[in-house]
Amino acid sequence: MLERYVKKILAARVYDVARTTPLQRLDGLSDRLGTNVLAKREDMQPVFSFKLRGSYNKMAGLTAEELKRGVVTASAGNHAQGVALSARELGCKAHIVMGRNTPSIKVNAVRRLGGHVILHGDTYDEASKHADALAEEKGLTYVHPYDDPDVIAGQGTVGMEMLNQHGGDLDAIFVPVGGGGLISGIAAYVKYLRPDVQVIGVESEGSACLSAALAAGKRVRLPYDALDLFADGISVAQIGKETFKICRKYVDDVVTVSTDEICAAIKDLYDDMRSIAEPAGAVSIAGMKKYVEAKGPLGTAIAVVSGANVNFDRLRHISERAEVGEHREVILGVTIPEASGSFRKFCRTLGKRSVTEFNYRRSGPEAAHVFVGAQVSAPEDSRQLIADLEGAGYAVADMTLNETAKLHVRHMVGGRGTGETSELLYRFEFPERPGALMKFLNGLGSRWNITLFHYRNHGAAWGRVLVGFEGRRTDSASLEAFLERIGYRFWEESSNAAYDLFLR
Repeated sequence: MLERYVKKILAARVYDVARTTPLQRLDGLSDRLGTNVLAKREDMQPVFSFKLRGSYNKMAGLTAEELKRGVVTASAGNHAQGVALSARELGCKAHIVMGRNTPSIKVNAVRRLGGHVILHGDTYDEASKHADALAEEKGLTYVHPYDDPDVIAGQGTVGMEMLNQHGGDLDAIFVPVGGGGLISGIAAYVKYLRPDVQVIGVESEGSACLSAALAAGKRVRLPYDALDLFADGISVAQIGKETFKICRKYVDDVVTVSTDEICAAIKDLYDDMRSIAEPAGAVSIAGMKKYVEAKGPLGTAIAVVSGANVNFDRLRHISERAEVGEHREVILGVTIPEASGSFRKFCRTLGKRSVTEFNYRRSGPEAAHVFVGAQVSAPEDSRQLIADLEGAGYAVADMTLNETAKLHVRHMVGGRGTGETSELLYRFEFPERPGALMKFLNGLGSRWNITLFHYRNHGAAWGRVLVGFEGRRTDSASLEAFLERIGYRFWEESSNAAYDLFLR
């Protein structure tokens, strides 16, 4: 298998359009990790992603008749741009099916490259099924984003370049994993020539389809309603069939990372390179950091920075979460006495730590709640701060990993219910497209009275919404029956500690 792929990689025609991207040493991260860290700069490709390599290699091998009929694919971003640019260079028509909630920056980029954009459905699966139907109906060639030997070979040229550029000692290569095309191509080439080099995949915790497949010993499909869409470039429900054949034999390890850890990695790359990676492009750095923290420093390691197609609006969210992901910020909900001098005493207990956020809300005649963020140097420092506060007699709730607190409540402290009405709290993800809110409200009808509504747009395909409904615990089943019919993902948060402290 490896020899066949190496031959295909060596013969790949990617350099008609793709660039040989540099390896760049990350000095700051190297010093912190005690490891010689090199970044493979695939964010410097013409479409700001490695995806161009695989799509062009596939399309360059089509016959003149196939190119004349045209190609079709389904993609929310990077692959779509790669197919559109490849089609322009090869003189064929590219039909790109994208979900209706795809951010406009990605839709416009594909159109600028000459792609015919078809907006269909709200999910990748819906878009993919429509693309399959168009291929059958119109005789178009389907260009798969990852599960195709020619696409895998095109992506494998990244591995070929890395070994050509770094001929010395090399311990490990960290690679983002979505459907598996990039890591399969890299593993096939690297393991054939340098079997001593570890190839380590990195996945987002909310879309770890390779980890699930390796654990089960076969490909499994993650439920779509459980997929985390933050790192949308690698948010895939099932590893590819062909890619899994390679990964299960030649990938040495897989690391999963959280949203906060990805945000911290984006900041690391900015600090060292003054460039901004997309979330999927930075997961390799996040995984390397986590791996080194768990197993100790490496000699030399390469992380593939796979893309830079990030919406500007998302940077606000990324900057908020980066410090937590680096274990440099702890977020706490603290109850203090409502008495003269208590606020000063609380601040004195915090000590000389830098406060990153401070929200105060009086909750009654005897107590007040403080939502506070503080800079820390390590997880041990977080635990010490909590111990100091509890030792001073304060009730402390650690909200550093509380999604509702970080996404919503920190921006809402100061608004509370009257306490006279029972309330049920739910967190939603809405598709970012016109009509999404009205669909939600129409689905509820007049049965449910909304008592709280908070929406945050992070520049992604999905908006984050926090909603309160008038109702009692016994009403939950009836309410959720309505919510299931609407079709948006939701989580009940009625018992969330942040809600209890600051909004109830």
